Amino acid sequence: MEADWMKSLEELKAILPEGEEADIAQEEAGSEAFSPKSHPRLDIILDKKNRKGKAATIICGFTCGDAEVASIAGKLKQKLGTGGSARGGEILIQGDKRQQALSALISLGFKARVI
Repeated sequence: MEADWMKSLEELKAILPEGEEADIAQEEAGSEAFSPKSHPRLDIILDKKNRKGKAATIICGFTCGDAEVASIAGKLKQKLGTGGSARGGEILIQGDKRQQALSALISLGFKARVI
């Protein structure tokens, strides 16, 4: 059974036009071509309003596009082991994770401060 899907995969690879793999690799590399040093300082805020008493950590101050913010949010959520989202140039992390978010952002090369 295992050999069937591997054989099918090899057949599909043979069908792809030459250079297709290189184009895909360039697109993936281009999506992560942003430089943390080009961003201004990020602000990390704790918010409890309209959340039924539950805390949320908000990271704002991004000047890049929404796709890059979503990529950074994914990395942060993975490092912090928590849920969250990225919308409107801001990242929302569930819970009071201000200090952990600060150290994670610094390790990614960003300048940040807790407000």
